[in-house]
Amino acid sequence: MKIAIAGYGLEGESNYRYWAADKNNQLTIVDQKQPERDIPSGSAITIGDDVFKKLQDFDLVIRTAGLAPRKIKTNGKIWSAANEFFANCPAQIIGVTGSKGKGTTASLITSILKQAGKKVWLVGNIGLPPLDVIADIKPDDIVVYELSSFQLWDLEKSPHIAVILFIEQEHLDVHIDMAEYVAAKANITKYQTPNDILIYNQSNLYAQNIAKQSRATLVGYPDATKAHVSDGYFCYGDNRICSVNVLHLIGQHNLDNACAAIDAIWPFINDTSVIQEGLYAFTGLPHRLQFVSEIDGVKYYDDSIATTPSSAIAALRALSGPKVIILGGSSKGSDFSDLALELTKHDVRAILIGDEAGKIAQACQAVGFSDYEIIDNPTMNIVVNRASSLAQSGGTVLLSPASASFGLFKNYVDRGNQFQAAVKALGPNSK
Repeated sequence: MKIAIAGYGLEGESNYRYWAADKNNQLTIVDQKQPERDIPSGSAITIGDDVFKKLQDFDLVIRTAGLAPRKIKTNGKIWSAANEFFANCPAQIIGVTGSKGKGTTASLITSILKQAGKKVWLVGNIGLPPLDVIADIKPDDIVVYELSSFQLWDLEKSPHIAVILFIEQEHLDVHIDMAEYVAAKANITKYQTPNDILIYNQSNLYAQNIAKQSRATLVGYPDATKAHVSDGYFCYGDNRICSVNVLHLIGQHNLDNACAAIDAIWPFINDTSVIQEGLYAFTGLPHRLQFVSEIDGVKYYDDSIATTPSSAIAALRALSGPKVIILGGSSKGSDFSDLALELTKHDVRAILIGDEAGKIAQACQAVGFSDYEIIDNPTMNIVVNRASSLAQSGGTVLLSPASASFGLFKNYVDRGNQFQAAVKALGPNSK
């Protein structure tokens, strides 16, 4: 076939390897600008601003996840790595989506299943590129697939077990509106049958509405009849599993993520000692409320992954005592009114940076929160030094931006790494 590899980042590179394995295929890399990744020697490549609208001569267009299907014009078939994987994976798939918590929940599921002796493949944004490992997956294995709205956009098959976490405004710089974003999320259960399972956050309106449309067996979380927390213990129905203290992660939102993970693994394993070991074995992911250092009695936390207001709210609630929070970045179309209201409930100073600083400031003014300052065109060293000067002994400095990273930083990883480096540069008193 004549195949266009539309978008050539990390996923596009994996797509190229997969379809190039069939020497009968004719591949062309297509992107709006010269890719930063190495191009295979002798590869055909087409570059241009409107190049995705000129793919009429291809049998198959493999879109990279972040490329909206509506932006592709072709008389061939539009396809994706996620669709190819779901169509050909021989093992059962546990799919995890939501605005935040996907990586943590998918990792908790994987950790518990591994402790149970299962062969588990963690793929997607948090794990391996799925098409790089599909040839090695056996029917008795289990796949845990972290699925963003971009991967779910045009998915034509749903996983056996689908997990929908908390959903809020997200990626509105890419999706047309919230309706399109939620519709993409809903594809995780769209093709499920009553023999499949949908685990969903029953306190979240968007997740509730998706569940109402599902034909799958529904499991809301947390729920007293399924996974929940009672008297400081994780429980499943009447079964007490273990103390919540085995979990290395802080915050109520992570207790909820753990409940979703327990619900997801229960069809495979219900040995409480194994679940306890699996929860304990996972120590957290980088840039997700990650403790960095304690300097002069002040603890520093890197929560750079927090690109939405609700994730910043969750971080504020997870930490006690006086706080300095670093907010702002590039826009994802978020509404900051709830975050501003949350700030009024804490002993907190806010440092605002990036394109969203003014919008966050307006939201703060609307609720009467005035303990903030804007730093224009900052470096991370400047921001961290200012936060350190404002922090009180016994308190915390928290990078939880509630915004995307672009403009000031390459991505959330770069932002988090720069924060950690700036903290470590503060002085010799770190512990």
